[in-house]
Amino acid sequence: MAVVPAPIYQEIYYFLASAPDHEAILAFHPSAAAEERLRQLLEANKAGRLTAEEQNELDEFEQVEHLVRMLKLHTRKLMAQK
Repeated sequence: MAVVPAPIYQEIYYFLASAPDHEAILAFHPSAAAEERLRQLLEANKAGRLTAEEQNELDEFEQVEHLVRMLKLHTRKLMAQK
């Protein structure tokens, strides 16, 4: 069985594969569709009605958010060294 990455991971993969410059990294934001899906998951979580699959998806969003924050932090450090 093939593992299919969550859409948010696919967004990150394609973004990074495009070889973005520093400014593009700092400006990166998830797509409107990804932001809407996150909003839906957060609302369901707040209401206590997340399925196990949705909880995993929400966890993936949190992991991606951390990755993007760290990527932007390290990009700023690299830019400051120039």
